[in-house]
Amino acid sequence: MTPETPRPEPAEPNTAAENLDDDHYPAYTMGRAAEMLGTTAAFLRTLDDAKLIEPQRSAGGHRRYSRIQLRLAARVRTLIDEGVGLDAACRIVTLEDQLDEARSLNTQVPPPSDTPDEPFPPLRSL
Repeated sequence: MTPETPRPEPAEPNTAAENLDDDHYPAYTMGRAAEMLGTTAAFLRTLDDAKLIEPQRSAGGHRRYSRIQLRLAARVRTLIDEGVGLDAACRIVTLEDQLDEARSLNTQVPPPSDTPDEPFPPLRSL
């Protein structure tokens, strides 16, 4: 279960320069990602083991992280720094993302046009 946003499939391969603004492009090595987050490579590996973040691999098998993945890791790190356990932090972040997605879907879907004036039928007396 990964709360990451699915990456849209590109129409044609991008050059490195075209990927500079792509939040899904795995531009950061594990060492650089850990440095940016102020954490260790072991922390990033635990997020991979927990299946919260699944980094892409380079041709040599090294983990590569995108900006979206780093934002997700930073949210988990903040919760852990506040005393929340790793499993709970991963679950909280997952649920927050699911709630945001549901809210977004609710604002996009118009209500059915054939709804009655009254949302429920009137109650009958006994």
